[in-house]
Amino acid sequence: MSDWHSRDSGRFADWRLAMKSILGFWLVYAATVVARAFLGTDPLTTLRNKAIIVAAGILLTVAVYLAINFFARNSNIRRKAVAAALASLAAAAAQAGILLFSERFMHESKEEFRYQAREGFIIVEKGNTVRIERKADDPLVLTWPQMYELDPFKQLRYGADTAVIWFFFFAAWSAFYLAALSQAQALRAQRRAAEAERSAQTAQVRALRYQVNPHFLFNTFNSLSSLIMTGKPDKAESMLLALSTFYRSSLSLDPTADVTLAEEINMQRLYLDIEKVRFPKRLKVEINVPAELENVRLPALLLQPIVENAIKYGVSASRGTVLLSIVAMPLGTGRMRLDIANHPVSDSRPASGSENNVHEGTGVGLANVCQRLTARFGARASCSYGPTKDGGYAVSITLPVDADD
Repeated sequence: MSDWHSRDSGRFADWRLAMKSILGFWLVYAATVVARAFLGTDPLTTLRNKAIIVAAGILLTVAVYLAINFFARNSNIRRKAVAAALASLAAAAAQAGILLFSERFMHESKEEFRYQAREGFIIVEKGNTVRIERKADDPLVLTWPQMYELDPFKQLRYGADTAVIWFFFFAAWSAFYLAALSQAQALRAQRRAAEAERSAQTAQVRALRYQVNPHFLFNTFNSLSSLIMTGKPDKAESMLLALSTFYRSSLSLDPTADVTLAEEINMQRLYLDIEKVRFPKRLKVEINVPAELENVRLPALLLQPIVENAIKYGVSASRGTVLLSIVAMPLGTGRMRLDIANHPVSDSRPASGSENNVHEGTGVGLANVCQRLTARFGARASCSYGPTKDGGYAVSITLPVDADD
């Protein structure tokens, strides 16, 4: 099958939301750093030193987002929270390690802090140096050791304390992101429900329009007349019964409700029974639906535009016999696939003046089918369609076996 058109969402469909929240969090942190830096006498050194932490923090927060999407992409909120907590813990440990490692490359601040001790000494702190000024003696100068000069155990303790602080920062972002994601999913679900209802109403209107289409009625009644005139009252009675059953069943459907696959297939059988009387030699039908898939639920009349297109642009436009097949198969991943195709089985050259009709006029109906699938199931369903190598046309629908939201 070639020239397929697909509808599906990517793994990182919410990356804009994630990036906005990440940049927002770190911009707030950077604003506090800038405010603190300009309260001192050497703001540029403070800002240069903090820039390393901010840059590393942004990258680590992006890593937390990637971890959540990689390990819990299609999971519930509880599993996403567990993944976020573990990723935040790892990010906090990495941030603490970066802070310890980068300390040796940081510039020493020129800012001085002067304190008056209770004993009367003046304590001056500048960078890693502490000077104690005494009245009777020379100043006592102390130099704090660099972090990498401490023994490993003390470095580990300092790193652990720093990691705890940063853990709450990454966890705060994760909580905000998951809350925003849940809200966005709830809004999308509401929009899908409203869109599904609108699409279902549109589908019903389209179906009713097709049912009362003068050409459809004319062709059906003409076929009934031919059967009666040729002395085939039994076939005429069967066709009339199929027509009345098709109208009664379709008119009684709730367009906003789901039906089982078996019910949808039965509806299409009624329609195809009528068309087989019109095209007794040109239309062959094969339907294969495994018993375990008969109770899968899908929007009502979802297949109607597809089957109608197959008849109108495949059978009517052909001189030979065309096989219309409807095949359902499980995919083994909680989803199933439904293939609707028309294939020429004999000399199926298009009728005069209809050379391009096989693929014309299918866009609106198929677009409506894909739209209804997306509105009902979101990213769990997809719709593909295109011409086949043997000159036919095929539509492939993938949808979840469990239709619960």
